[in-house]
Amino acid sequence: MIDTDYNGESFFVRHCYFTGGNDPYAKLRRALRAEIDESAWEALYRTESLPFPPPATGRIAVKVINDYGDEVVKVIAV
Repeated sequence: MIDTDYNGESFFVRHCYFTGGNDPYAKLRRALRAEIDESAWEALYRTESLPFPPPATGRIAVKVINDYGDEVVKVIAV
């Protein structure tokens, strides 16, 4: 997950990507009980973010959560 304009107080998910498993969306599809356009799913299955404008705050934050629920946040000044 990426907060593309991190304010230093709260993490706001502006981009979210899923990279695990053969079908990382199977559980999400079942939970949503909905069919989602395949191209939309594919846009989220990546390890490189889509482009975004420079943040007004001068910082972005990247949060990674693994399969066990462990998470880490890295703040980057740009």
